[in-house]
Amino acid sequence: EEDGVDNEDANPEDLYSKPEEIWQVYEKLSAVPNGRFTVAAAFGNVHGVYAPGNVKLDPEILGNAQTFIADKVSSSDAKPVSFVFHGGSGSDLKDIKQAIDYGVVKMNIDTDTQWSYWDGIRAYYKKYEPYLNSQIGNPDGADKPNKKF
Repeated sequence: EEDGVDNEDANPEDLYSKPEEIWQVYEKLSAVPNGRFTVAAAFGNVHGVYAPGNVKLDPEILGNAQTFIADKVSSSDAKPVSFVFHGGSGSDLKDIKQAIDYGVVKMNIDTDTQWSYWDGIRAYYKKYEPYLNSQIGNPDGADKPNKKF
């Protein structure tokens, strides 16, 4: 399940991009004059954070696509495609590094960012809760303002 879509009955192969599919996207977008673009290929990446072992990243898919497309366009550039890594939150560092090696130039980590933001606010609130319950009055005195918190 991802974003409310249950893929339990899907063929696992169909959940991953194939070099030919990435080539189709690359070919169409390359036709745009002076176009600069990134391709969001599916290589096991999912939105959200899952328990370790539940997400199986396969960055080799990106490497295989680079080779396939470089051959198609007769490019001396071993990495003609710039990839964006959607659903990177919680990913293993080894997989992140490998994805970058295969051409990822942008990584989305929204869930990690949201958690970091919330966790900081939560910790601050817990620390200063007696000062954040009203504008005036706190453990330092009933008439003390709470403006600094």
